[in-house]
Amino acid sequence: MPNIGQLERKTQNRIVSLFRSELKYRYLGNWEDRENNSNVEEEVLRKWLAKQYSKNVITKVIHEVKSAADDTSKSLYDCNKAFYNLLRYGVNVQVETGKHNLTIPIINWDQVWKNDLAIAEEVTVAGIASGGAGHDKRPDIILYVNGIALGVIELKRSTVSITEGIRQNLDNQKHLFIKPFFNTLQLVMAGNDTEGLAYGTIETREKYYLKWKEVNPRPFCKRSFLSISSMISMTIFSSRDLLENTFFIVPHRFLSSF
Repeated sequence: MPNIGQLERKTQNRIVSLFRSELKYRYLGNWEDRENNSNVEEEVLRKWLAKQYSKNVITKVIHEVKSAADDTSKSLYDCNKAFYNLLRYGVNVQVETGKHNLTIPIINWDQVWKNDLAIAEEVTVAGIASGGAGHDKRPDIILYVNGIALGVIELKRSTVSITEGIRQNLDNQKHLFIKPFFNTLQLVMAGNDTEGLAYGTIETREKYYLKWKEVNPRPFCKRSFLSISSMISMTIFSSRDLLENTFFIVPHRFLSSF
């Protein structure tokens, strides 16, 4: 059993290193024992917004963002769709009575390099059932943009199918566990060293998860070596040129194949 844990840890260490060194994500740390982990890290978002906006505006924006991120009054699909609209089109706030509302972006789509890209691992999230007792979950990797959780990755050792990671993601989306955490997530992934990376969005059924394929695979390279690292690079940023055009999300949240 200890060896199994070491194998998974080795894979995770390599993926975290990929995000930090090649994709230039800021490392937030191992959050297994950190309290109050959230799909919106307020202080990170506040710091990013403070570069352009007043405290009054920031307070209003964060209130709207948190309300949408924590919403449990609707289905996960509807909550996620509503949050996507905030990501894509910004947050509408009234700064002063009698004045026109302002639309404040929480993602800089025009200059993508100005967003704060960050990664945290072993992120413990409190379950919502029974006060969270016994229902906490700990996703392997969470990707944050300006303090907002937009991607999750579940990693498995090479001898365990990535379907286990997919099912783990689906279980986590159940009301019994950490369903509201997925209100903000736009990319849900699972991978290992032999099968590579599979990805979908919230509530994507197992059989509809997609994989990237190489157009011209190199015959001298083993797929197990290429797979997960190269697929993550392709999924998150397929090239430096795409850094200016797309994130992390397939530009339009609702893929036609779903």
